[in-house]
Amino acid sequence: MTYWVGVMSGTSLDGIDVAIVELTGDAELFESWEVLTFHTEQYTPQQRAMIRAVINSGSAAAICDLDFELGTQFAKAVLSALKLAPIPSDAIEAIGSHGQTIWHRPPGEGRSGATLQLGQPAVIAEQTGLPVVSNFRARDMAVGGEGAPLTAYTDELLFRGSEALAIQNIGGISNVTALPVHGTDKQAIAFDPGPGVALIDAAVERLTDGAQTYDWNGELASRGTVSEDALNEWLGDPYFQLAPPKSTGRERFSECRLWEWLLIHADLSVEDLIATLTELTVRTIADSYRFIEFDLASCYLCGGGARNPSLVRRLREHLDPLPVRNLAELSLDPDAREAVAFAILARQHILGIPSSASWATGARTSCVLGDLTPA
Repeated sequence: MTYWVGVMSGTSLDGIDVAIVELTGDAELFESWEVLTFHTEQYTPQQRAMIRAVINSGSAAAICDLDFELGTQFAKAVLSALKLAPIPSDAIEAIGSHGQTIWHRPPGEGRSGATLQLGQPAVIAEQTGLPVVSNFRARDMAVGGEGAPLTAYTDELLFRGSEALAIQNIGGISNVTALPVHGTDKQAIAFDPGPGVALIDAAVERLTDGAQTYDWNGELASRGTVSEDALNEWLGDPYFQLAPPKSTGRERFSECRLWEWLLIHADLSVEDLIATLTELTVRTIADSYRFIEFDLASCYLCGGGARNPSLVRRLREHLDPLPVRNLAELSLDPDAREAVAFAILARQHILGIPSSASWATGARTSCVLGDLTPA
């Protein structure tokens, strides 16, 4: 058995997730897996504001500073998780660090894609004393892929079996992996339906003057009424009509675009605005399932949106009669799924196993993902 660390900081900007994972066997599909420790360190308001500022209009100097600052924060989070782990730190083979996405531009007509994640791996390696595998998206994009969702590959390893299912993540941006029954000739599919909670969270924080950073327990949305006119301004985005493979991010569904929308609809109540943005997430997820060409038995939710009762209730209504469940029913903490994925991707890199799922990203070929920074 071997031990691996996965580190994830997602588009929701809520914090750093660290998973320590035990994997047995040396084949592509491990014999067994277990999450030994899962730890989250929340970003401070100042750290979150720094990341947002760099995403929205960062200078070269600000990007440089943030890269090393995040490296330090990721290392601290890993060291905290290691203190909680039932194994010594020198038992760890490597850390898989996704980094914080600052910009992600999918490939388009006549141009290749580009992507940038920060969180300096040399700093993580130096401060933890462990090898670090990072920069996972770049190689997939180099062979024509979207560079996302990379978790589709690990979802297939972990969850493909006797039931056709969807793993629906609702982070800052939503992504779905749909897996047919193992052994059939049906093709799995994965893509980003659209915004997850990023627009909801940003609107809540702005409309409450920072008193809230997210819609706690979905209470604002539950008291509001959806404005179809305001909703349709988002639904008119051509992205929602694109067939997979496709990926998106804060670059397209940006805070600047959100501020303009909030200003136009300033006559609506806070509750109605949040209800409308919640409906946007729900409806775009449900509508995107038309791209799945096989019948699903269940949908399993993970990510921060899975803790929003209003969002989950509306999604159940839109996907009915498809059962909507929590990923915990598949023996994985729904908050840990992405950190676990990057622990597995670090393993595949060290073993030299290709792990870019071309069926998900559209890459011309599958290849070994990531760059290795020795301890």
